[in-house]
Amino acid sequence: MGGAVQRWAGIWVLAAAPAAGAEALAVPSGLEVVLHEVITDPRGVDGLTIRFHFIAPAIGAEDGFDPDAALADMEHLCQNYALPRLASGTGPTPAHVVVGLADRPVPLGEVDPDAVQLFEAFRIEDAACVADIF
Repeated sequence: MGGAVQRWAGIWVLAAAPAAGAEALAVPSGLEVVLHEVITDPRGVDGLTIRFHFIAPAIGAEDGFDPDAALADMEHLCQNYALPRLASGTGPTPAHVVVGLADRPVPLGEVDPDAVQLFEAFRIEDAACVADIF
């Protein structure tokens, strides 16, 4: 995962903009999903929050949005993509993992009214992602 690391308002961002031909990650809905960036925010509601933002262009299509399928995809990405990367034991355990899906990259701190963006927060319990009100 190549990319640039930058600090923005106390938040660390590892930008991994999806390159042409980037490998899509498998999700239950079958959508094409690629990692966009990983953001570490030490000031989350209950402490350290790590955000995994993914690009899924089809969620912006007129018939591409199914909220139940999107939730299942985000749960899958938390459990099968985020958790294995957090399990190294080399850093603190986050209080929350937030998984985001967007139809296009939106820079941190900017608003794009034409973008479709979905976010779900998870707490980690017994090595599993549990949806949490954030």
